[in-house]
Amino acid sequence: MKTKTILLSTFYFLLSTFVIAQVEKPALPQKGTILLLNGYAHIGNGEVIENAVIAIENGKLTMVADARVVKFDVSKYDTIIKLEGKHVYPGFIVPNSRLGLTEIDAVRATNDEREIGTLNPHVRSIIAYNAESKITTTVRSNGVLMGQITPQGGLISGSSTVVQFDAWNWEDAIIKQDEGIHINWPLMIQWWNGEKNKNYDKNTEELNAFFTNASAYVKQEKYEEKNLRFEAVRGLFKGTQTLYIHANFVKEITEAIAFVKKYEIKKVALVGGYDAWRVADLLKDNSISVILKRLHELPEREDDDVKLPYKLPKLLADAGILFCLDNAGDMEAMNSRNLPFYAGTAAAYGLTKEQALQTITLNTAKILGIDATTGSLEQGKDATLFISTGDALDMKTNNVILAYIQGRQIDLSNHQKKLYEKYSEKYKQQ
Repeated sequence: MKTKTILLSTFYFLLSTFVIAQVEKPALPQKGTILLLNGYAHIGNGEVIENAVIAIENGKLTMVADARVVKFDVSKYDTIIKLEGKHVYPGFIVPNSRLGLTEIDAVRATNDEREIGTLNPHVRSIIAYNAESKITTTVRSNGVLMGQITPQGGLISGSSTVVQFDAWNWEDAIIKQDEGIHINWPLMIQWWNGEKNKNYDKNTEELNAFFTNASAYVKQEKYEEKNLRFEAVRGLFKGTQTLYIHANFVKEITEAIAFVKKYEIKKVALVGGYDAWRVADLLKDNSISVILKRLHELPEREDDDVKLPYKLPKLLADAGILFCLDNAGDMEAMNSRNLPFYAGTAAAYGLTKEQALQTITLNTAKILGIDATTGSLEQGKDATLFISTGDALDMKTNNVILAYIQGRQIDLSNHQKKLYEKYSEKYKQQ
């Protein structure tokens, strides 16, 4: 077997020179075996291996170990990439995202994240997913390689699907299809005027009526006519889907928990969860995880600690809650590239760096139900990972130079990089 050894600095120069002129397209399936040698591997489960050896074959991780301890034969690998001084991370995962459903927020025709109506469990976000979005290639440049594509709007928005960001179409992108249903729990108190929401009782009655009927429907063995809305939530009662409840404040969270207990929903996650730390015991007692709202925002209440959003990860970690970080909010899709820096902020305000890394890797994978195949650098899992010359959670040193999705070496070029190269050339010419 002919082995090719590559110094990563030379490799990166040749790669960047080549891809600048290319149109980003999905990578070819992995050919041959790859060995990443002597990198600083952040496993994603809290562990770190300082001189790691990582083997990739047929899109899977076949070895992740300390190169100083394990015995291996370099001649058995087709390509060896030396990573001295570089950092290896599992691909970051952005949950509760509109990536691929919107391109330009200000242009309505490019936004396809919601449908009319209030009860839309049968709406499938994956059908509208645009695998050719220019935004997706920009977030890959910061190590965000997977995401949960999530619908919005109404009381029941529809189903989300977990995808990887290197595909020809939505079918190719799927990691876990229609894995959860999203409910937007109505506000009790309107934040803009402090008054009680007059529609609260009406909205909760709608939700209760729907789930009462759906629960009865799925218990039947024969149907004269299938109900697509009820069929869409069948997995909630069978334990094969997760119910994602979008709520931030104590009153809404406690009401939502009573709701899921009433209908015996088996798998539940809270999305937003600004007040989750205040009801941590209730969440733990009911095995409810949290997809925590964007950290880089102002507090929800004027009398809250101005730094409370930064401290929320530490508060949840201390309470023993399984949680991860999302990026929902203004300019959500394009700002998904900042996901690693939210984790960096969590590290600056109480978490260790490896704990913070878990909030965008393995914790997210556990909540989304994909941890058996991804979320950490462990033998047998997908080879979805990237190499950075510096700390990927640090805005100053994050520099992704090589990335793989399921063993395929992806093109890290994007529209923004091409513009940079273009105008750098302009000034060289002058």
